[in-house]
Formats: sequence, C-alpha cells, structure tokens
Amino acid sequence: MKRLQDRVAVVTGAGGGIGLATARRFADEGAKVVCADLDEEAGVKAANEVGGLFVRVDVADEDDVVRMFRTAFDTYGSVDIAFNNAGISPPDDDSILETGIDAWRRVQDVNLTSVYLCCKHAIPYMRRQGKGSIVNTASFVAVMGSATSQISYTASKGGVLAMSRELGVQFAREGIRVNALCPGPVNTPLLRELFAKDPERAQRRLVHVPLGRFAEASEIAAAVAFLASDDASFITGSEFLVDGGISGAYVTPL
Repeated sequence: MKRLQDRVAVVTGAGGGIGLATARRFADEGAKVVCADLDEEAGVKAANEVGGLFVRVDVADEDDVVRMFRTAFDTYGSVDIAFNNAGISPPDDDSILETGIDAWRRVQDVNLTSVYLCCKHAIPYMRRQGKGSIVNTASFVAVMGSATSQISYTASKGGVLAMSRELGVQFAREGIRVNALCPGPVNTPLLRELFAKDPERAQRRLVHVPLGRFAEASEIAAAVAFLASDDASFITGSEFLVDGGISGAYVTPL
C-alpha cells in the first residue's frame, strides 16, 4: 500500500524502537521521511535505511525543534505528518516517594514539553497547507494506574493525551488531525534488557496482557501509519489504544 505517497513525515526518536519501525513503515507507504534523533549514529543509520533525511535534534530544545521542521520544509516542500515520538523512561523515575525533582523535570521536558514544542512548530506549516496529521506518543498508562509506578513518565503521558485531545478539537476545521497513540508494552531492546535483569518484573506485567505477549514495534508502527493516512480521515482528538487488550481487561486468560 502507498497511502502516504510523497507526503513528508517527521519522526522524532527515529533511531530505534517504535520510531525506527515507523520510519520504515512510512517509507514503505511512500513517504519522504525526516529521521530526527539525538543519537547521530542511530539517526543517520535510520535515515540511510529508509532513503530519508537525518536531523540531529534535542526535542526539549525549542531552537532545535524549529530547525527540524524548517529543514523538513526547506528540503521537501511540506510538513504533512509529525510523529512526535521521542521519550525517555529512566530508572530514577520511580515511586513518587523515591523520585527526585531533577528526575521529574527531566522526564517532563523530554516526554511532554517536547510534544508541546513539536506541535507548536508543526501546526503552522500544516495550517498553510490546510491539512496535516499529528500523532503524539502517549501510553496506555495515560488511561490506567499502575502499582509499579514511574510517576513522572505516567504524568507526562497523561499530559500528552490531554494536549492531543485539545489540539485535535482546536484545529479540526483547519484540516489538521491530532491523535494520541497509546501503546501497551513493546518488545524493544530497552524492555528486553530491563526484563532480562528481572524476569519476575516482566511476568508481573505480562500476566495482564490478554493477548499473552508484548507488542512488536512494527505493530505499533502500523497503527501510526493508519492514523497518519487518509484511512483515518474522521479520527481526531482520540486516544488510540494499541495495548493487546490491557485496558479492557479485568481477569485475563490462563
């Protein structure tokens, strides 16, 4: 399918995980992909793989974000899709009783303020075009509570969800759709490393997934491609859950 033929897509956090899988999917769908990442080596590799353009960006820095979208526009002539995906989940973000204010602020800057900045500077390009699709990475923890808390991460993703809903409403009649992607746990190198160190912690989470496994990054990328495409033309301001049934479960199958 070539649902995104010749559209210009900016992907933050494109060097790995969901971002890389989505850059690949966008390219397969015909898009011109701007791969943005703080990690230059990973970002260049991703851009080369998908035939796109690498931009080094600190998504929490407004000047970098402005430059990222300007580069996309100057290179390809439009900004049709913004997948605001970059985020962190550091080990010092834990229970509210243990998480220090520096850890709290760092996660808020990278996970929430960055999405604010990316939306703020993508929307003017889309307004001029009269169309555009923004997909912001939230999380299923934005709609559920967890006793294994990452308090700043959870709060940041709740903020992404609320902001996406508001922007989706505000700019709907200008042809700009804004949706919050809410993935469940994804089988990424970071997750595998974390759970390899603590199999009991992994099992404590896995038991709550009705499908009985974590998502693959390519499955999340498929959902992003759908939201970015005209197949989702009547979807805006939504919390788009791709969580293996977690948010709908009370008792899961044995």
